[in-house]
Amino acid sequence: MARSNSRTGKQQVRIIGGHWRGRKLAFTPADGLRPTGDRIRETLFNWLADYTAGARCADLFTGSGALGLEALSRGADHCAFVDSSGAALTQVCDHLHTLGANIRGTCTPGSAQQFLEASTDSFDIVFIDPPFHQQLVEPVCAILARRQLVRKGAIVYIETSTAEPSPQLPAGWNPHREKASGGVAYRLFTVDQIAD
Repeated sequence: MARSNSRTGKQQVRIIGGHWRGRKLAFTPADGLRPTGDRIRETLFNWLADYTAGARCADLFTGSGALGLEALSRGADHCAFVDSSGAALTQVCDHLHTLGANIRGTCTPGSAQQFLEASTDSFDIVFIDPPFHQQLVEPVCAILARRQLVRKGAIVYIETSTAEPSPQLPAGWNPHREKASGGVAYRLFTVDQIAD
C-alpha cells in the first residue's frame, strides 16, 4: 500500500525485497494511480522467485513503477516502463537514476498498445496492471500474442478488480497462480506456446 507524506503531498512505495530492499520511493498521487499493495507484491514476487533473475520485463501500465522496480531489485536484467502519463514516467526515470539503474530500465510514454505495436523486443515477464473497468487487458494480451512479444515459458501477471470477469486470453496461456485480496484479483499465466 502507498503511504502518504502530509508535508510534501507525495506518497511512497517501499521496495520489499532484493538489492534495494526497504528503499522508499516517492511519487505524486494522480487520478487512477493505484500502486500494487505491499502484501500483493510480496505474494507475487514469491510466486516469481524462480523466474526473476536475468529476466527481461515489461511494466505496461507503470504508474508508480512499483512492479518493474521490484523486479529489477530482485535481479531482472532490464525492464521497459510504459505509461500514458508523462509525469508518472518522469518519476520512474528519476527513481532509476537514484537507484543507479539507468541502463537497466527504459521509460516510454504512450499507451501499452502503441508500445507493443512498435516493439522489437520480447519479454520473459510482463506486468499488466491497468486502470480497472476499462477493458484494457484482453487487447494488450492479444497484441503480445500476435506479435510474439512473449517467449515460450514467459510469465504474464494480470491485476484486475474482483468485480471484473476473468479475461479471455490467447491460446497457450495457462493459469499458474491466482488470488484475490481487498477487491483485487491477481493472476499469473504461463505462456506454454506461442502463435505461429
